[in-house]
Amino acid sequence: MSAAEGPLVVGVDTSTQSTKALVVDAATGRVVASGQAPHTVSSGAGRESDPRQWWDALGEALSQCGDAAREAAAVSIGGQQHGLVTLDAQGEPVRPALLWNDVRSAPQARRLIDELGGAKAWAERTGSVPSASFTVTKWAWLAEQEPDAARAVRAVRLPHDYLTERLTGEGTTDRGDASGTGWWASGTEAYDEGTLARVGLDPALLPRVVRPGEVAGTVRDGHGLPFSKGTLVAAGTGDNAAAALGLGLRPGVPAMSLGTSGTVYAVSQRRPADPTGTVAGFADARGDWLPLACTLNCTLAVDRVASLLGLDREAVEPGTDATLLPFLDGERTPNLPHSSGLLYGLRHDTTAGQLLQAAYDGAVHSLLAALDLVLDADADPSAPLLLIGGGARGTAWQQTVRRLSGRPVQIPEARELVALGAAAQAAGLLTGEDAAAVARRWNTAAGPVLDAVERDRATLERITGVLSDAAPLLERDAASH
Repeated sequence: MSAAEGPLVVGVDTSTQSTKALVVDAATGRVVASGQAPHTVSSGAGRESDPRQWWDALGEALSQCGDAAREAAAVSIGGQQHGLVTLDAQGEPVRPALLWNDVRSAPQARRLIDELGGAKAWAERTGSVPSASFTVTKWAWLAEQEPDAARAVRAVRLPHDYLTERLTGEGTTDRGDASGTGWWASGTEAYDEGTLARVGLDPALLPRVVRPGEVAGTVRDGHGLPFSKGTLVAAGTGDNAAAALGLGLRPGVPAMSLGTSGTVYAVSQRRPADPTGTVAGFADARGDWLPLACTLNCTLAVDRVASLLGLDREAVEPGTDATLLPFLDGERTPNLPHSSGLLYGLRHDTTAGQLLQAAYDGAVHSLLAALDLVLDADADPSAPLLLIGGGARGTAWQQTVRRLSGRPVQIPEARELVALGAAAQAAGLLTGEDAAAVARRWNTAAGPVLDAVERDRATLERITGVLSDAAPLLERDAASH
């Protein structure tokens, strides 16, 4: 390893499936060491993880980074949004964390919307209409379904908060991740007392919201990780806000992330409030906003279809009129939390490869349907769509997005953008720079651009029609939950 030009920083991405750590040269953005360790998620009706696994995975990922991690001058943690982490008086988990893709709280989401003034009132107050992904609905579910556990809770945290607190000993969060809870009001940028009172959550159990660029704390003794006592710790943020930092995203430039979930988002200088609930009006990790639409079913759903068909994920074939809606885990966009996958238009001559392409089309359709709502009216419609996440490396994903969007598609060469964004946040503590400016200095968005092709409107319209006609069938299970 050659000598670094500047101080070293650590950026962490604690995601649904694993924790990744990067050691980055703050001067150049060069990744000098990296590590990754998995954690498990329950199957069945719920999606839960033991937060202590995240801490163990962080330790393993950092150990893989070797001596470079010990030299870090600052660290920041980005993490999966929305997860409900409940801690007792000793800081130990009361129960496993309820993750973002646990949709058991769909009835509580519907009830909270009705009880607190309807969708428009929610959007105006918090920027978003809560779905089953939002933390507030998960707390309402816990209080109703496991009241003994709820009474034992002495601190409520988000996933990235939990790890940050174990480093510093202080309960903190940031505006980006707080805006995904449903109990943070985007208009006042403070916890909403009315919402908290409605769900019976004492605001004293919540972490302090750290301002952009503010130090959240310093590494304390006894953590067992390869950081020196006194190492600076940044506020951290949610994964999408961290990825936006990692790209150095400027207002109006759209990004599509293809991972376990799929997201489309763009930085905006206007506070969003979509009463339809399609767009979540999140804050970013700086001082702007990050309107975002999320689908639950993305790469894992398409890979599952490929597995069922006995195909490699790239083995797509064109030329089908079949429509496949890959809503294997329920869906958030469109808001169908209890839906399942649906196949329509199967013929004798339909091939397995065509069905696989239909799964890609169905997943991308959901994201593109929300893109116009995410972007401000004055956004440049010809700006390249930045394609990130694990799926962005796949040719089938690239070509499907290109064909259905009609936009040029840019694939940044930088990998692990959530961890890179966290690293940029940590570097900003040392240099006094805006974290997005750090990432632009690192040139993280550089990568090949695929030229625009004529938009395949016929496929988009066909999928829209099937989705509309099938809505009563897809919504049928809601009444039984």
